Amino acid sequence: MDFSLLGPISVATGSGELALGPAKRRSVLALLLLQPNTTVPLEQLIDSLWEDEPPEHARTVVQGHVSRLRATLAGGGAEAYGIELATHGSAYLLRLPEELIDAHRFGELVALARPEAAPGDAVPLLREALGLWRGPALTGTVTSPPFAAAAHALEEQRLTATEALARAHSALGEHEQAAAVLYTAAVNNPLREGMVADLMQALFRTGRQSDAMEWYHRTRRLLDEELGVGPGARLKRAYEEILRAEGTGDGDKSAGGRAPARTAGGAAPVDPRASAQGDPRVPAQTGPRVPAQADPRIAGTQADPRIAAAPADPRIPAQAGGPAATDAASARSATPRLLPRPPARFLGREQQLAALSAVVRSAVPGESPLAVVTGPAGVGKTACAVQWAHGHAEAFPDGQLFADLRGFNEGAPAEPAEILRDFLLALGTPPDRVPSSAQSASALFRSLVAGRRLLVVLDNAQSSAQVRPLLPGGEHCATVVTSRSRLDGLVATDVARPVPLQALGAAEGTALLGAMLGAERVADDPDAARELVELCDGLPLALRAAAAQLTARPRWRLARLAAALRDERRRLALLSAEDTGVAAALRMSVARLSADDARLLRALAANADGHLNASVAASLAGSAPEDIQEGLDRLAEMHLVDEEATDVYTISTLTQLFARDEGPGGGG
Repeated sequence: MDFSLLGPISVATGSGELALGPAKRRSVLALLLLQPNTTVPLEQLIDSLWEDEPPEHARTVVQGHVSRLRATLAGGGAEAYGIELATHGSAYLLRLPEELIDAHRFGELVALARPEAAPGDAVPLLREALGLWRGPALTGTVTSPPFAAAAHALEEQRLTATEALARAHSALGEHEQAAAVLYTAAVNNPLREGMVADLMQALFRTGRQSDAMEWYHRTRRLLDEELGVGPGARLKRAYEEILRAEGTGDGDKSAGGRAPARTAGGAAPVDPRASAQGDPRVPAQTGPRVPAQADPRIAGTQADPRIAAAPADPRIPAQAGGPAATDAASARSATPRLLPRPPARFLGREQQLAALSAVVRSAVPGESPLAVVTGPAGVGKTACAVQWAHGHAEAFPDGQLFADLRGFNEGAPAEPAEILRDFLLALGTPPDRVPSSAQSASALFRSLVAGRRLLVVLDNAQSSAQVRPLLPGGEHCATVVTSRSRLDGLVATDVARPVPLQALGAAEGTALLGAMLGAERVADDPDAARELVELCDGLPLALRAAAAQLTARPRWRLARLAAALRDERRRLALLSAEDTGVAAALRMSVARLSADDARLLRALAANADGHLNASVAASLAGSAPEDIQEGLDRLAEMHLVDEEATDVYTISTLTQLFARDEGPGGGG
């Protein structure tokens, strides 16, 4: 059993992660893990969970969360690991071996490392320590000051370890690796002067004097704008050392008098300006390549948009629109790696993955291939697109861009100008040169990527109009869009190739349950597994939610959950896990409908078997067939109904249940 604080709060067992429940319950666990084997007073928990005045029933709420945590840990086999959540009067004690907590293991590894005295030993220790991080510390806890302070303290330890790893590489003469380690951390912490100073020196030692100087000038400007102060002694000292070395013609040596490291074969390093951008076509070091802008062991916090890429060479004047300026900007642009992590336990979809590959292979010369992965809510469109993107990332060595367009989320969809700004910053455009209008930003984006091999993944699109400004123009670029809408407009105007996703069949759905729960548990109850797939309409989202219910209840047989799901009044509630689930996904689809189309959907849901034609639909809606045909077409386009054949429509059971329970819910 492993407890994670260095990223999302989680508890992993041999059979998967435990379902920890809502944010306050995760926060209770996090606070106990931050003080393992120590009694934590109930009042401290209350003060940490509520930023404002706690409610009168706060004690009862905390006691309830502790009780549920105790049951969850017990269900995960806590006793076998020597773990006990005990009550001591009005305090709680989480007794456990501290090495089960990732933050404790991180601290021990960092303490063992001696970057100056034993750099060769320190590098693997520090890399292992930083590899424990899976995102910002304490993700999933409440946003109160105590948790913010604890997260900041852990993040500070990560930065300190990152700086130590860079020092170890530098002590070994591995200055390219030192720069790679520091790059992302400096981007995310642009006012951390010591880190910027170390990065400047690492860059200088690889022959990248102009980049090192620009980091200084950019940081100096930020300090003045943000804090109203000048550079500190350490940053100024690094800058002056570089100036002195350049003035004496010693630009190929480090501040310590050491020449840049040579490769294992004795050759001089490759063009350092190319390696600075993480171009995977240009090897910059021996051993595993670590792109300068995205070391996955230290990534996890979003880059500060004020300094989102390596600074431009200040000797090249900024120009607006000229070919020289465009070429120079392209030459200096970062190599973005913005894809989310690969989907967990992804299975099947071989036909759709092959179809995506075919779209790219069969593109007409001169055109940029464009695929649209479509399907109903919860069918796994994002997972399919991201899985394919990771599998083919090497075919796009100039980077992979990803954006959630929020087309079917709560709140407003993402504006193209917002996404274009993120893309341009990721490609190395200085913030003050990002156009404010979507039209100009789109033109600059197309210019920057025209000659590149770049992959763009646009997830959760609402409409074709939202997507068009984000499409790259180069023939070596490819775009994958996901949407619940068919996006017929993109098919018509941009020759997009649809890649439709259907619900999983019995065999695929059972395999997914096996991957989530363990093959033995599913094999013990194969009939119930097949029934669960049917009750979930074969939707991966619903099946994963069902698996979460069973993971939280390890003593339940699959048949017990199947019996519970047969109750249509409870089915949607049971197929939810915290903030995700079928009902939440469908709610976002229905929210995008007009009031008339939402009423039509509710009328169709009254049909007993879910199969109907236009005449039956019209009868249910109390309208003439010709009056509802366009509404049926729109519902089919949104995958809320499925047009199996001409004038033959089906509506899934889960959609029926939602439409009956929730009512119209559409906007005008």
